[in-house]
Amino acid sequence: MLDKILLLTDEEVSASFLIKEDNLFVEHNYFNEMGLVENAAQTCSSIVGKSYFDDDDVDGEGAKLIGFISAIKKVTAFSCPKVGSTIISNAKLTSRFDSESYSVCSLECHIFEASTLLLSCELNLMIKDLK
Repeated sequence: MLDKILLLTDEEVSASFLIKEDNLFVEHNYFNEMGLVENAAQTCSSIVGKSYFDDDDVDGEGAKLIGFISAIKKVTAFSCPKVGSTIISNAKLTSRFDSESYSVCSLECHIFEASTLLLSCELNLMIKDLK
């Protein structure tokens, strides 16, 4: 649920996403809170997932990964965006542990529509290399 990566480093990411009417998380013409959390998780996973791919692998064919939210430490939803809105998700890595086949990390994410804060969260992700 990311349309465009605006910034991606080893420690932070910014991404945009256009809310479309046929999205699974749209209810009564609004993108719901669970959709915002899923958008946050996918935004955050791009920081950690980046390290499993070669820089020239723009199609993402060089790795086979599975990732999931292992914990939501804190989430505050302030507002839900309407269909047709573009949201911007900004995430920052706060800690990371890597083993030979998986990574566990903690991240903070803030989602905005223009200058309006929609969601703030802290979560843990686990990314496993399936090779």
